[in-house]
Amino acid sequence: LHPTGPTCRARKELGPRAGRCRLSKVGAGRRPPPARVRVAVRLRPFVDGTDGAGDPPCVRGLDSCSLEIANWRNHQETLKYQFDAFYGEKSSQQDIYAGSVQPILRHLLEGQNASVLAYGPTGAGKTHTMLGSPEQPGVIPRALMDLLQLTREEGGEGRPWALSVTMSYLEIYQEKVLDLLDPASGDLVIREDCRGNILIPGLTQKPITSFADFERHFLPASRNRTVGATRLNQRSSRSHAVLLVKVDQRERLAPFRQREGKLYLIDLAGSEDNRRTGNKGLRLKESGAINSSLFVLGKVVDALNQGLPRVPYRDSKLTRLLQDSLGGSAHSILIANIAPERRFYLDTVSALNFAARSKEVINRPFTNESLQLRVLAPVKLSQKELLGPSEAKRARGPEEEEIGSPEPPAAPASASQELSPLQKLSSMDPAVLERLLSLDRLLGSQGSQGTHGLNTPRRERMVLMKTMEEKDLEIERLKMKQKELEARVLAQDAVDPKDKENSSPAMLRPLARRTVTVAKPLKKAVVMPLQLIQEQAASPNAEIHILKKKGRKRKLESLDASEPEEKAENCWELQISPELLAHGRQKILDLLNEGSARDLRSLQRIGQKKAQLIVGWRELHGPFSQVEDLERVEGISGKQMESFLKANILGLAASQR
Repeated sequence: LHPTGPTCRARKELGPRAGRCRLSKVGAGRRPPPARVRVAVRLRPFVDGTDGAGDPPCVRGLDSCSLEIANWRNHQETLKYQFDAFYGEKSSQQDIYAGSVQPILRHLLEGQNASVLAYGPTGAGKTHTMLGSPEQPGVIPRALMDLLQLTREEGGEGRPWALSVTMSYLEIYQEKVLDLLDPASGDLVIREDCRGNILIPGLTQKPITSFADFERHFLPASRNRTVGATRLNQRSSRSHAVLLVKVDQRERLAPFRQREGKLYLIDLAGSEDNRRTGNKGLRLKESGAINSSLFVLGKVVDALNQGLPRVPYRDSKLTRLLQDSLGGSAHSILIANIAPERRFYLDTVSALNFAARSKEVINRPFTNESLQLRVLAPVKLSQKELLGPSEAKRARGPEEEEIGSPEPPAAPASASQELSPLQKLSSMDPAVLERLLSLDRLLGSQGSQGTHGLNTPRRERMVLMKTMEEKDLEIERLKMKQKELEARVLAQDAVDPKDKENSSPAMLRPLARRTVTVAKPLKKAVVMPLQLIQEQAASPNAEIHILKKKGRKRKLESLDASEPEEKAENCWELQISPELLAHGRQKILDLLNEGSARDLRSLQRIGQKKAQLIVGWRELHGPFSQVEDLERVEGISGKQMESFLKANILGLAASQR
């Protein structure tokens, strides 16, 4: 794939910023503006004392943005590459820092993320580019020095923002995330918050205010990084090192906004050819882990360029950590380091191809800004103020209790003054006020983003204040009404019991004094047939009692009596004349002795099975002498037999009529 083919032709036709403009039009007003990953290539000089130092280089720079390399398939042709910047053999550390890294530091003060990655084969000078030497400082010390200077200027007295800087330092060694500031912490996990930001819980953070503070923490941690000797490099990096610098900004005046910007300075381990490095044992295992993570990094870049639905960030700890830097929300700079020697030709071509693919990756940085409520000072309330209105009244003695509508207790002046940005709390219940203050202290200690009420715009806040004042007036009116009702109940308790009974039933009592009524069990009644009642009523000597329900009292009224007689027992009952009872018993006994199974089924509570059982028992033991013999056949109790007789006697009498 020729680097100057479709990509360069499209760039000439559309212009160098065509892709960015087209994407910004699509997402204008809905998405943050896109920012392409910027790629710079640095060509290190020949290393003295190496084989082939006198040979001509395989890479040559054409201008400040392009270079060419010999084509290994056809030695008469060259491959041309174009990047955002190219630094030749004579370029200094200051040129690289000022041309590529320094411009992105301003984004940190806007609450955005930035990252700088050093990529290339082993021995190409990545660590020298990032760290440098005391005589020639690299990207990391220069960036920290300028960043601390910017924070001091922006966070000085009279400025609207207060700034603070913290640092963390880690390495990824054989797919393990290790804290270099605290090596005993062990393997750490990589998480993602609700907004898509990558974070590492438990990672040590050191506050720094000056460059001396940075050196005091960084230099001992750098000695904890894993390095080893190979044939190509005596101090080869065996892990990926990541320096995380976090800039926190807090607004001094309302609405107390908070911003957070992160700077990732990443020194990647170089890809290695074990045939040339001579790795064995542990070095071979380390080389395998490094090459595997870099291979996944290439897959991530290819997936982003092709627009695949799944980007394999989670296939490696390195790509998971670089999720913000590649296709994420950071302004990214990739510094590809290459070597001029012909023996590094294949590694150089591989690094240039990766850099060419990386410059097509699009990131979408955004400002990490939120609103933070200042923590209020604790307010101490007295014991009486902590009690509610009803508890405070019971706490006072009867001699202090007044029957009336006392004024509600007022909150302390200090509390109302401190919460004055939202509303006037002079009429709020002290118990509710104390709970609000406790909740505010809890939210402040946990780093909450504050309540939504204090973060609303001015117009919405005014409407909210007006609504809360109306609610306060309504609450006060209900409290006054409750106090009046409680006073009336207390006065009613002191009245004579006779007057209390004659008092208005509309008097309301407190809920705690209401008695709970238990539902009474349901009663059952047997209703007589209408023909039997009329016949017995026509006979002169008959006395029939009919059960009626009147109000909540149950009374038995006689047809011959003029006044109703109240029943002593609160239950239902039916009385049957002795003649009717004897006649019915005889009729049932005749059916039991002479009736067939079909005739027996005419009796109530006698089904097909019971009828056959009665006929069979009669054939074995002879006729029934009395109706109660039926208990031995069915095994029923005395109460059930009595109910059986009454039901069948009334039924037979009604059928005859």
